[in-house]
Amino acid sequence: MTKPPKIPISVLVVIHTADLQVLLIERAGHPGFWQSVTGSLDAVDEPLAGTATRELFEETGIVADGQHIALRDWHLSNVYEIYPIWRHRYAPGVTHNTEHVFSVEVPRDIPIMLSPREHTAHVWLPHLAAADKCFSASNAEAILQLPRMLGR
Repeated sequence: MTKPPKIPISVLVVIHTADLQVLLIERAGHPGFWQSVTGSLDAVDEPLAGTATRELFEETGIVADGQHIALRDWHLSNVYEIYPIWRHRYAPGVTHNTEHVFSVEVPRDIPIMLSPREHTAHVWLPHLAAADKCFSASNAEAILQLPRMLGR
């Protein structure tokens, strides 16, 4: 049974602490590809916040319950060209993705449980160092915008 093509609409969730330490996770199968939580909609009618909540949990084990840990929708989207190494996951002819940006503030000591089929390591870094480590330009830019988006 073949998987249906990925929907070219995704979320990016920047995970950070109050003092702007940012969590990055390393992609399985792609050593050196560090990123924030990302993921595509499972269905065209899946709410963006629902996708962000699901991906946050699937990739890190963090539960955004809306009270203790709440997602912040930046109401910002980026359109970018899908890296050629991942285009086979999409329908033929799909070359661009629209990514919607969220952030979530968590305590520094929150347990991180990676999905081993997706990520192999994690690291907490000051936001400027985290932006430098990201392989994705839109992810790096979101991390750089973090202080402004949080009003700091």
